Amino acid sequence: MPALKNRFGLSGELAQVWRLSVPAILTQITSIVMQYIDSAMVGRLGPGASAAIGLVASSTWLMNGFVYGISAGFSVQVAHHIGAGRDADARRVIRHGLIVGLIASALLLCAGAALSAPLPRWLGGEAEILADASAYFLVFALAIPFGQMNALASSCLQCSGNMVTPSVLNAAMCGLDVVFNALLIPRFGVLGAGMGTGLAMAVVSMAMLWCCCVRSPTLRLTRREPCPLDTGILRRALKIGTPVAGQEIAMCGAMVASTRIIASLGTAAIAANSFAVTAESLCYMPGYGISSAATTLVGQSVGAGDQHQARRFAGIATVFGAVVMTLAGAAMWLACPLVFQLLTPSLEVRALAAEVLRIELLAEPLYAVSIVASGALRGAEDTLVPSVLNLLSIWVVRIGLSLLLVGWLGLHGVWIAMAVELCVRGLLMLLRLRTSKHLVSKQQ
Repeated sequence: MPALKNRFGLSGELAQVWRLSVPAILTQITSIVMQYIDSAMVGRLGPGASAAIGLVASSTWLMNGFVYGISAGFSVQVAHHIGAGRDADARRVIRHGLIVGLIASALLLCAGAALSAPLPRWLGGEAEILADASAYFLVFALAIPFGQMNALASSCLQCSGNMVTPSVLNAAMCGLDVVFNALLIPRFGVLGAGMGTGLAMAVVSMAMLWCCCVRSPTLRLTRREPCPLDTGILRRALKIGTPVAGQEIAMCGAMVASTRIIASLGTAAIAANSFAVTAESLCYMPGYGISSAATTLVGQSVGAGDQHQARRFAGIATVFGAVVMTLAGAAMWLACPLVFQLLTPSLEVRALAAEVLRIELLAEPLYAVSIVASGALRGAEDTLVPSVLNLLSIWVVRIGLSLLLVGWLGLHGVWIAMAVELCVRGLLMLLRLRTSKHLVSKQQ
C-alpha cells in the first residue's frame, strides 16, 4: 500500500477508516464465532465441562498478553516504515520479529506446559473439573508458537494496509475449528475442544505466514536482502511492545484474580461467567477490529510525518468504534437469552448469564472508546502511559469493587464492578487521546 497522503477530506477519512475497519471487524468476529462454537459444543457436555474451560480462560488470556506485546512491538514499526515509503526497512523488521517470536513462544510453551497441572487447583476449581481444565490448558500451551506466528503475520499484514487476507484466513480457521471439534469433542470431550482449536490455529498460521512473507508484494522476504542483527529494531520493539505486553499481562492477571473470586461462587457461577464473557465478546470484538484499523492509519500517518492527520484518524476511528459497539450492545441486550440457549442447556446458567451480561452492556460505549483509543495511541508509539492507566483502572477499580460487592451481590456484584471500571477506563483513554504529545501536530 502506498504511503498515505498528508491530507484527506472528511469523506476521504471516513472512507479510509471504513475500508480498513470492515475486514478487521470481520476478522475479530470470526475469532469470536470460533469461541461460540467451542462453548456451544462443550456446553452440550454439561456445566462442568464449560466451567473447566472457563476456569483457565483468563490464564490463556494472560499467556496471550506476551503474544500481543511481541506482535505490537514489530507491527507498529512496519506501519511507520510503510507510511514513510521504506518497504525494505519494514521487511527487516518482520525478519527480526519472526526470530524473536519463535524464541519467546517456545519459552511460553515450556512455561505453560509446566503450569498446566497445578494451575486449575491454584485457581480454586472444584475437584471434578480439575483434570479437564488442566488438559485444556496444556493443549493451549502447545499451540502458542502457532498463535504467535499467526498474530505477528496477521498484524504485519494489517499494518501494511492488507486487512482482507487476515479476515479471510481467520474465517477459514473458524470453519476448520468446526470440523476438528466435530471430530474430536465426541471422543475426547474438553480436551478435544482444545485440540480442535489448536489444529485450526496451526493450519491457518502457516497460511498466514506464507501470505505475509512470500505472497505480499510489500512484505515478501527474499534471500537477496541481507538482514544483519539490528539492535535498534529490537530496542524499539521493546519500547513499544513491553508496555503493551505489561498491560495485557496485568489486565489478564486481574482476570485471573476475578476468576479466583468467582470460583468461590460454585460451578454454575463459573459457567455463567464464562458464557457471558463469550457472548459479550461479540460486542467488543468489532472495537478491536476498528482499533487495528486505527493503529494502521495512525501509524502510517506518523511514518509519513503528518501528526495532524494521525490525530484526525484517531478521533474518527474512536467515534466510529463507539457507535458500532453501542449498536452491538443494544442488539445483544435483546438477543442474549437466545444466544445462551445455543450455548448451554442449563436453565440456571442461562438465566444468570443473561442477568450479569445486561449489567455490563450499559458500559459498551465507553468500553469502545478505551479499545479504539488505545489502538490509535499504539500506532503513534504512545504505549507506556495508556498501559499504566489501563492496569490501574482494572486493578484498583474492578478488583477493588469486586471484592467489596461479591459477598453482597455474588456474580452480579463482579459484573457491576466490571461495568464501572470499563466506564472509568474509557474516560481515561479519551483524556489521554486528547492530551498525548505523540499526536500533537508539529504545525500547531
